[in-house]
Amino acid sequence: MRLESPTPDAPTDPREDGGGTTTAPGEKPVERVSGVVIRFAGDSGDGMQLTGDRFTAETATLGNALATLPNFPAEIRAPQGTLPGVSSFQLQFADHVVLTPGDAPDVLVAMNPAALRANVGDLPRGGVIIADADEFSRRSLQKVGYTVSPLEDGSLESYQVHALPLTSMTVEALADSGLSRKDAERAKNMFALGMLSWLYDRPTTATERFIATKFAKRPEIRDANLTAFRAGWAFGETTEGFAVRYEVAPAEHPAGTYRNITGSTALAYGLATAAHKAGLPLVLGSYPITPASDILHALSGMKRFGVTTLQAEDEIAGVGIALGASFGGSLGVTTTSGPGLALKAETIGLAVMLELPLVVVDVQRGGPSTGLPTKTEQADLLQAMYGRNGESPLPVVAASSPTDCFTAALEAVRIAVTYRTPVVLLSDGYLANGSEPWALPAVADLPTIDPAFATGPNGAGDDGTPAFRPYLRDPETLARPWAVPGTPGLEHRVGGLEKADVTGEISYEPDNHEKMTGLRQAKVDGVDVPPLEVDDPVAPDGSRARVLVLGWGSTYGPIAAAVRDARGEGLQVARAHLRHLNPFPPGLGDVLRAYDRVVLPEMNGGQLALLLRARYLVDVQSHGRVRGRPFSAGELTDVVRDAVRDLPEHDTATPARAGHGSGSGAVTESPQEARR
Repeated sequence: MRLESPTPDAPTDPREDGGGTTTAPGEKPVERVSGVVIRFAGDSGDGMQLTGDRFTAETATLGNALATLPNFPAEIRAPQGTLPGVSSFQLQFADHVVLTPGDAPDVLVAMNPAALRANVGDLPRGGVIIADADEFSRRSLQKVGYTVSPLEDGSLESYQVHALPLTSMTVEALADSGLSRKDAERAKNMFALGMLSWLYDRPTTATERFIATKFAKRPEIRDANLTAFRAGWAFGETTEGFAVRYEVAPAEHPAGTYRNITGSTALAYGLATAAHKAGLPLVLGSYPITPASDILHALSGMKRFGVTTLQAEDEIAGVGIALGASFGGSLGVTTTSGPGLALKAETIGLAVMLELPLVVVDVQRGGPSTGLPTKTEQADLLQAMYGRNGESPLPVVAASSPTDCFTAALEAVRIAVTYRTPVVLLSDGYLANGSEPWALPAVADLPTIDPAFATGPNGAGDDGTPAFRPYLRDPETLARPWAVPGTPGLEHRVGGLEKADVTGEISYEPDNHEKMTGLRQAKVDGVDVPPLEVDDPVAPDGSRARVLVLGWGSTYGPIAAAVRDARGEGLQVARAHLRHLNPFPPGLGDVLRAYDRVVLPEMNGGQLALLLRARYLVDVQSHGRVRGRPFSAGELTDVVRDAVRDLPEHDTATPARAGHGSGSGAVTESPQEARR
């Protein structure tokens, strides 16, 4: 979609132009709202992910700001109608910048009793429930522990309940389709999508085009889904159950071309773009594993951009393919999740010894072992840092949002190629599956990455003749030359045994091993990363916050929303977010020591807090959760509020002082981030 900057006279927020309700002649009144959180929930076979995805796509087309949270079971087909089999898709869309998918839904679409029972606890009082009444049979109710239907016993009286026969209305709409009742019932998600599209004034053209394309080879299924979708729209338009429909105005975006994108797709695009900017073919060696498989799927469709994908027989083979590709002069990439990262450890250690570029993408999930394959977590940080034998340092980079996965991928490739080192790029299930609008960058404006291949001898032999020294390092980066096999005069030895400095010959000398270990560490320590930016606005009286909320990875959105809420209560709070976890940004210790209290929310038991305490001897206070879900903004607002109010003497702000201003990378918040 193409968005242009609004003219100064054009209102962009219904709260600014009066909002309220409008009514066109002969139509139901339209109520303007600033934002809505909808959760679609049903059986894992009810198509809730597809329904949510299509609603999201249409919402993005309208220019709303949005964030999504898919949530589905690990089983391919969990037991039908049971609580473990519930699949849901939550979407927040608004006329202002949103940072999270929402703490709680305003509207819950429940396709069966299991979906209602699993999700109604998250719905605030007064929220809307749209339930498929046809599915609330005695057997279905008993499966989830209901003795009587909650639609009839008064237990939902504090909610706005719309008990609708969605299944039977779908079957009735498809009476002439020739489909069996069972097949016709499968289109009920499209009926629900059509109804919600009418209720929230979503366009329908793209969804109809999507259905026609997706089921083009099965005309009867295509026609049934289109009919059900249109029937749902017509029902919303004509039923007396919905007295009004709702309108959410577009959010204010900078001018540009936008598309909705998931974190995995953005990461795949970032890898392909970085390879293009480096002038390298990209070779992905990967074994399918949840939640990283979508990156393999996305890159497999990019052959025309010089991307080669190989689905390996196991994790070890996948990383071996990638490292071999880098040895051959390509950009080697491997993707995995926590269990796979453990299996790849030996080959990653080989890459450290060979000092070759390699990008290892770890899309984190709940663990240990198989753990929670479809749930999110940030518990692989220490494994990424230290999960190899010996002194085996490597850079670690973390993405902070679905769209930031693109930028993080560019940065990981830049470091890997420039410094001739494996790099671990951390994402997680929340980022991988979530989506948000992404402003397409101008590829020509992105920085070039220079592989600087060795082209000839770089030294002299004992007899004075030209010779290639494979471990003669660049004095600025400490990177060794990258020599493509087959280049005349650049023959050299590679392998996992320790190498002699400069010559690269096998060496067991103690002093040489210590020197090479130190050089490999110094190379990682010397990676060029920017200073940490700190969002710490100066108060009118010149004071600054005494509490810093620090984060990394996917906690960016919930932390930013929580700090925004805390500031709305009059509390002074600073915020910073780390992209580079190894090495840390320069001056990080000074930033941490400039605050009386540093609070660090992370979805693990306190791994980054442990590293920061050890490195900087600062009392970083960890707030760790491992529930398989991202933090809610409300939970972190409570954490921030307690941190500020528990300060000694209840003094909530401190005057600006050395190391607490622009010298530590402090920046003021942007106008766009000032709105949640």
